[in-house]
Amino acid sequence: MLKQLKGQKGFTLIELMIVVAIIGILAAIAIPNFIAYQAKSKQAEAKVSLGAIFTSAVAFQAETNPQTYAPSIIGLIGYVPSGTPRYSFWYAIDAAAGGPGPGTPTAFPGGATGTVALCNVGTAPAVGATVAASQTGFTAGAKGNIDGDAACDEWHMNDRRALTNDKNDVSEVL
Repeated sequence: MLKQLKGQKGFTLIELMIVVAIIGILAAIAIPNFIAYQAKSKQAEAKVSLGAIFTSAVAFQAETNPQTYAPSIIGLIGYVPSGTPRYSFWYAIDAAAGGPGPGTPTAFPGGATGTVALCNVGTAPAVGATVAASQTGFTAGAKGNIDGDAACDEWHMNDRRALTNDKNDVSEVL
């Protein structure tokens, strides 16, 4: 009978439980990091779109006479979000174009709207900077909820192409 047991191969229950525990620990570490990386990749939408708004605003300023960054209507900037954006994108308009500014923050048509999990993307981002435009400069903004929690993600870019993440929704995930 002992000869029969010596020839059998397999895992003991303790060995199997150790392997399952190791896999559980690795999953507990990897899954939150994966979710955070996914959220960071979604932030690329704000970065790319604010870069496009910067390009459109600089082109608008170069083509107007007198030169100004403040259009009388939002459509004059020439930017339209594509696809199904997670963010609303903001720029200031000045009814008296070329006026003293700072203008009225206005959302570009086609961006995200409404409230997503306590984050109202229908209001301009105002945490670190104010959306504004005048003859000499501008600050555009983006506001969205990329992970469905109560925190908003807010970005600003100015006429010097300085991009800032004023309220980081990804840091709320970690």
